[in-house]
Amino acid sequence: MLATLGRPVRRSFLELLHVLALCVHVAAWAMRPIGRPLPERREFFRRLSQALLGGLMPVLVLGVLIGVGLVFQGISWAGVADQRGLLASVLVTVLVRELAPVLIATLILGRSGIAVAAELGALRTSGAERALALQGVDLVRLYAAPAAVAQALACLALGIVFVAVALISGSAFAALLGGQPEALLGSLDDVLRAMRPADVLIFPAKLLVTGGLVGAVVAHTALTAPRNLRTAQLLPACFIRGVLAILCSSVALSLAA
Repeated sequence: MLATLGRPVRRSFLELLHVLALCVHVAAWAMRPIGRPLPERREFFRRLSQALLGGLMPVLVLGVLIGVGLVFQGISWAGVADQRGLLASVLVTVLVRELAPVLIATLILGRSGIAVAAELGALRTSGAERALALQGVDLVRLYAAPAAVAQALACLALGIVFVAVALISGSAFAALLGGQPEALLGSLDDVLRAMRPADVLIFPAKLLVTGGLVGAVVAHTALTAPRNLRTAQLLPACFIRGVLAILCSSVALSLAA
């Protein structure tokens, strides 16, 4: 009975250690800016362009929707209640610190992370992984690490774009439709003034950590999955684990700050 109860706990703990070890490997790869082999550099830039170009338009649309639904409504109600200073603090906490990292990392997971999982899964099921291993090719160095670093940088860039678009679009709608012409520049200035040093640090830290963790979790799930596992079963598992990793890391960093 004890073995039955402890086996899943032990398995989960070992998987967590494996993911942490992969994260350390990714961080070590990222800290070595020169001397990387050409295939690794090509894979990095391929993944970076895939994440940035593929995620830019969804981020712009999402930023406008959040700007209209959150920033515009907040400016309207804050103008009625004369609480613009409080609105700036709320936007910093809700939009910048909490909402932006989770939304952008989830978008990166669906746009780029799932593609990495599908390719790694195809390598395993087709037997190409064994052929590459016989040639001395490390899939973690060639695929997983470049993809994770590229997704972390793409998450940071798209997160900054998302916050800027949300604030500008919400303020613009308030100026055009809400009869508050001073809202366009006033709201942006209030938000910047409301940001504390901790907010300036936690915002990029969350984006980098969640983006990199998405790549590490997806790669670990794909590389350790059974060879007979079909792609239709692998991709949902990667997505669920990626979302859990995003939420857990976001909560942990929020508590740490």
